[in-house]
Amino acid sequence: MREWASGIRLSAFSVIMLSLVVLGAWVLVPTLGTFIDQRQKIAALEASVQVTEDEIANLIAERERWTDPAYITTQARERLYYVKPGEVVYLIDNDLDPSALPREQEPVSDTLEEKPADWMPQLLRTVVSAGLSDTAAVAP
Repeated sequence: MREWASGIRLSAFSVIMLSLVVLGAWVLVPTLGTFIDQRQKIAALEASVQVTEDEIANLIAERERWTDPAYITTQARERLYYVKPGEVVYLIDNDLDPSALPREQEPVSDTLEEKPADWMPQLLRTVVSAGLSDTAAVAP
């Protein structure tokens, strides 16, 4: 190691150039870090501006919808349950216990199962059980 180090000869020019490179790196590294940090902040702010512009566009479209009398009528009927004179509205309150409602069906299998061919008793059982049932079926 000592032989290798003794073989290196530094001139005054080499020392000056090396010190300028170190000084330049010492000056530029913090500036480069600040530049990268500012670019990240600018990108985040541009994304925020884009989101805000999208929200503004949605609000303008909503405001345009509210200028349409048909839309106002529809919203009054749906949200506030307003009716026109002479109309009768029926509100259905689902007062069944959620645990009594049928659960989601399992996915359909790919296998084919053969059922008994006597369909009349099955139909009669289905009609009777549907008529006597206390729960409502969920529409698909």
